[in-house]
Amino acid sequence: MKKIFLYSDGSSLGNPGPGGYGTLIKYKDNIKTLSGGAKNTTNNQMELLGVIEGLKALKEPCDVEIISDSKYVTQGINEWLKNWQKNGFRTADKKPIKNLELWQEYIEASKNHKINASWVKGHNGHAENEECDKIAKAVAEKFQME
Repeated sequence: MKKIFLYSDGSSLGNPGPGGYGTLIKYKDNIKTLSGGAKNTTNNQMELLGVIEGLKALKEPCDVEIISDSKYVTQGINEWLKNWQKNGFRTADKKPIKNLELWQEYIEASKNHKINASWVKGHNGHAENEECDKIAKAVAEKFQME
């Protein structure tokens, strides 16, 4: 199973507002860059969508290390998702989880992969995270101009 590093960041200018994501998929010395966005979205939606689109780009089952500065994404993947699924996608206080459709899309995109998510502090000099942040902001700004 190939070891893949998936770096991703999301941005929203206003919350909600125009937003974007930047994702880097790294395998050995190869790097693939992905980006996208929406006119009216949230930061958390873009953070999660970047990961989903990165996973969808993989053509075979992989051992994937997701690196993100979003605790929403990393804790969602590593800690919360199993309980959400057990509880019918409800939080501990019985409220429906936010971004249900995206989390369901994540489950589908991740099912053939071995996944671990690691959190990195944002805006702290982590090269790949800084690059993803730059891409995400540029996409958000493009949507802001439309």
